[in-house]
Amino acid sequence: MAYDASDPRAALAPAAAPAAAAGPFTAAHYAKFYETPPQEEADGLRTWYVRGRNFIVAYSEVPAGATLTCSGQPDEYVLLLPDHGIAAEVTAGAETKTIDGYSVTFIPPGDSRITITAPGRIVRLFTPRSEDLAAQCSNAADFIEPDPRIPPLQDWPTPPDGFRIRSYTLDVPKEPGRFGKIWRCTTFMVNYLEPAAGPRDLTKLSPHHHDDFEQCSLVLNGAYTHHIRWPWTTNSTHWQDDEHEYCKAPSVTVIPPPSLHTSRAEEAGQMVDIFCPPRVDFSMKPGWVLNDADYPMPKG
Repeated sequence: MAYDASDPRAALAPAAAPAAAAGPFTAAHYAKFYETPPQEEADGLRTWYVRGRNFIVAYSEVPAGATLTCSGQPDEYVLLLPDHGIAAEVTAGAETKTIDGYSVTFIPPGDSRITITAPGRIVRLFTPRSEDLAAQCSNAADFIEPDPRIPPLQDWPTPPDGFRIRSYTLDVPKEPGRFGKIWRCTTFMVNYLEPAAGPRDLTKLSPHHHDDFEQCSLVLNGAYTHHIRWPWTTNSTHWQDDEHEYCKAPSVTVIPPPSLHTSRAEEAGQMVDIFCPPRVDFSMKPGWVLNDADYPMPKG
């Protein structure tokens, strides 16, 4: 890890360098929704689908009155309303809640319905257990074979008071020593990073790697360059060129282990980091997970 001293992640326990990494390596994925047609389009609703090993991102432009349903949903999923102007009504089982914009909501397994009451854009996060959605992803063919570096997905413990619709405003003041604004559920961790006021200082980047999980970086506003480097091994046929991918909004980048990576804001913007399942190291930091009282950590 190489964090600037001002970065809250500098206080994380140092990770071992990926010296034991062996190729061949998995490629990064870049989904630039502004360059490609949606996978689903009907009645003013447009949805792009892209996936990683354990997650699916569904980015939608939605008109008022649009309804999105899940029948027999196998696990908890996420609804992100990134803008203040949009609003929705969410029903799960016998429970119904009005959800304002600029919020993140965790929706229980089973049958559920999202009705858009004010138009805008939404992001939903699912696991590939939703096989119908996994099949629609633009990069579905790249995830047919398992990745030995990434363990099979295991859900985190169910909340003590059971599943229900849980919604949280994104309007949380910045706090010294806390990294972004983090919420978790049984399947996902969502880190709504502090917005970039402008281009990131070139002398204060944060190259780091993950041994056994992907990072999903969702760009909602502005533009970012994702810098990714793979380890060199004794087998040079497994070497990969460095990547410096410029991604505007809206876009998703899937960063695989054990690549070394960092992202630079090129202008004012907003990025969200997504992990599935939740990260233990972030969860261990006091005060970092804003809803940790609602979702317990695994034991042991």
